[in-house]
Amino acid sequence: MENLGLLLIFWYGILHAFGPDHLTAIADFSIGKSKKKTMTITTLFAIGHGLTLFIFAKILDTYNISESILGYGDIISASVILAMGIYLLYMVFNDRIQLKKHIHDGKEHIHIWFGKEHEHNNRDTASAFTIGALMGIGGVRGMLVTLGMVEANSVDMTMVLAFSLGVMVIFVGFGSVILYINKNLLNSKQNLKRVFATAGVISVVVGSNMLLA
Repeated sequence: MENLGLLLIFWYGILHAFGPDHLTAIADFSIGKSKKKTMTITTLFAIGHGLTLFIFAKILDTYNISESILGYGDIISASVILAMGIYLLYMVFNDRIQLKKHIHDGKEHIHIWFGKEHEHNNRDTASAFTIGALMGIGGVRGMLVTLGMVEANSVDMTMVLAFSLGVMVIFVGFGSVILYINKNLLNSKQNLKRVFATAGVISVVVGSNMLLA
């Protein structure tokens, strides 16, 4: 029964990851990134998501918190998606997304960055972990119900790990789709603006819909 329970939790993680807010966040962070950075971002997003879910699930497992307070978790998730969409649209319409091509070891490389100067840092990967953690607050209720149905409300790290692995499978798979877009579409400044503008509009629509729901 224990293995079956973990399998069910793993499957719930897969279903949970298909939420439009999660896929939108992954797209916003991964567009224009290298293969290594895209995979790092999707993995850190999943880890941050699972860590927050574990912490808050343990809190809710111990303390009785009203539904009205828990509802603020959904508002936080929606606000994050909405803010990212507005930010992307701002960067597009103010021409602050840059693209530069160069030849290295006989191969053409494309660098994409925000702002005037190209900086090599880990800010986006750290942000992906943070956003994943923040958005995890919005999924706590659904996860706790699922865990409770399977394991009688006993939340442990093994269960959250199974859930996080399910989430990671979808995130990494979706990251592969973003890699295809990066490789085949982001080869000109015009296409770059179109893709980021599309991602921004989708983020605004998804975030607004979540807030109004």
